Amino acid sequence: MKICVYDEDSGWCHACGMTKQERKAWKRVPSYQPAILQALPARLEAMAAEGHAVGVAAGKGKRKS
Repeated sequence: MKICVYDEDSGWCHACGMTKQERKAWKRVPSYQPAILQALPARLEAMAAEGHAVGVAAGKGKRKS
């Protein structure tokens, strides 16, 4: 999606829930993918509970370059 906007406190992307390190490891170390995927729903729920826009809604209004 290329709309990553990272939370300053947690380091999680508001759109996908991954950290910058996880995004880098995604293609380089495919064996990490299941663990990353398992963690994402809880992260997105936690950010939404704090009032952050998450998922596709997090990318709305972002300028395209």
